[in-house]
Amino acid sequence: MSPRPRISVAVVMRRELLNNRWQPWRWSPAEVVPHEEPFGSAPRLLHQDEAEQRWLFPAFDVELFRDDAEGYYLNLSAPEPCWFVHWRMDDEPGPDGEQLARPVDVSLSYHDAGRWLDAQENVDQLPVSAAVRQWLRAFVEAHYQPEPRRRRRPQSFRSLTDRFGNPASVSTGKSRGGGAQGEGGGHG
Repeated sequence: MSPRPRISVAVVMRRELLNNRWQPWRWSPAEVVPHEEPFGSAPRLLHQDEAEQRWLFPAFDVELFRDDAEGYYLNLSAPEPCWFVHWRMDDEPGPDGEQLARPVDVSLSYHDAGRWLDAQENVDQLPVSAAVRQWLRAFVEAHYQPEPRRRRRPQSFRSLTDRFGNPASVSTGKSRGGGAQGEGGGHG
């Protein structure tokens, strides 16, 4: 059995200064880049000035699973295919007294993003490169099988049942055969 296709990436998180007394900083993913060995495995500060910080979080493996081919297909069929970055704030402040926003997972699956959002997690999108788009497209073309549409039987062909599920018949209230007017009390 062949191993699942995977690529290793790093996430750059950006902390930017806001002009807001209730929330002085805002965190967001800035980019997803290919992981390189010199990045190591620990987060590190890449840039800092009075307006922003950029942190590198290395070594996220993004695997493709056959049973999630539909999730990748949905991502590819969007106007801008993207990375989905799931991140959380640290529970405790770091040495500088500030909390870091840490990526937890990175995915290319629309379904993963939906599950994280349903759980009210932080999920942001970043555009994928042309090379990643091609890699993902090759996987989807090899493994995605849309579910065949099932033809629905027209309502007029369904058998009638009453509220208990028993066979029922429909009556129009008209007599058949034309003898109704001649018997007792026609229009006269």
